[in-house]
Amino acid sequence: MADKRDYYEVLGISKNATEAEIKKAYRSLAKKYHPDVNKEKDAEEKFKEINEAYEVLSDPQKRSSYDQFGFAGMDGFQGGSYGGFSDFGDINDIFSSFFGGSPFGSSSFSSRYSNAPRQGDDRLQRITIDFTDACFGKDLEFDIDVEETCKSCNGSGAASASDITTCSTCGGSGSVIRQQRTPLGVMQTQSVCPDCQGTGKKIKKICPACRGKGYERRKTTINTKIPAGIADGQRIRVAGKGERGYNGGPNGDLYLEVRVKPHKQFERDGKNILLEISVTAVDATIGTKIDVPTIYGDVTMKIPAGTQEGTIMRLKEKGVPDIRGGKPGDQLCIVHIDIDKKLSAREKELYKELQKIQGETGKESIWQRFKKQFD
Repeated sequence: MADKRDYYEVLGISKNATEAEIKKAYRSLAKKYHPDVNKEKDAEEKFKEINEAYEVLSDPQKRSSYDQFGFAGMDGFQGGSYGGFSDFGDINDIFSSFFGGSPFGSSSFSSRYSNAPRQGDDRLQRITIDFTDACFGKDLEFDIDVEETCKSCNGSGAASASDITTCSTCGGSGSVIRQQRTPLGVMQTQSVCPDCQGTGKKIKKICPACRGKGYERRKTTINTKIPAGIADGQRIRVAGKGERGYNGGPNGDLYLEVRVKPHKQFERDGKNILLEISVTAVDATIGTKIDVPTIYGDVTMKIPAGTQEGTIMRLKEKGVPDIRGGKPGDQLCIVHIDIDKKLSAREKELYKELQKIQGETGKESIWQRFKKQFD
């Protein structure tokens, strides 16, 4: 597999796949191609490829960068585990369901994912903003409910440090090992301790502030900035405002997915803005100047003589600001020639006179030029 395959192709999912669909596809493929299960020659390589794809697509920030820039967008993410186990929790779940226990067999692995402090999951929330707010940015403030570590017990759930004892069933490891004789020999399984639910601790007196939960639910005001030039579907990260951590670990992050309301007249195309404008047949024929609306206000634009239907006129740097600080896009004005169906008597008289003049000049009319194509 010298050539990298598209990550969505590796997992067999669409680019619109949800987080749940990504995880489901990963778990199924990881179970199928794990080298301990699959003895095919390329199983290990496929397993590494699957984990690499999952590591990127399961991380909202990495996925957004990959969707925009492909593999080139991955250069800025260092310290990943490409080719290794991207999520030990998922691998452990897979083997628990497949074999009845963890494939790693040591209490250190179970301890790491049961009674050690762990960061909480990320949280996704969609927000809707106006077209002009997406163009120019805005300061955003809103309230959310967040579960945060209890300040009284620092997440331990105990009234004091002396109220915490080691679980006698698992010896503080948070897991228990069971052995069972089978026709294939003795099988050893490892599971969460039923007495302490994997914490490795027993609490004699619970914290009165959080009632032993280790966390409190608080209403928090989020203040963040919508950057100028943000596009529909892009995400903004708010650190530490995601799901609560475990065993005193930090909260995950909050990702705000931006939805931009369509504008009645303007249409966005990347950094450019499209606008359809109408001019009269007379103005298109002899030329004129008009005041064109832009997101920055009206701008005077020249309509050259002889302008045709569908002509695109460009207003430089009157489009959407560059989110990375570069030059703004342009506004592209698509010209439509509006033929007035209601003419005054004087206008009809002038048009007839013009028609007569065109006939007297002997100049070939537009219709005659068109008709000649069929001769």
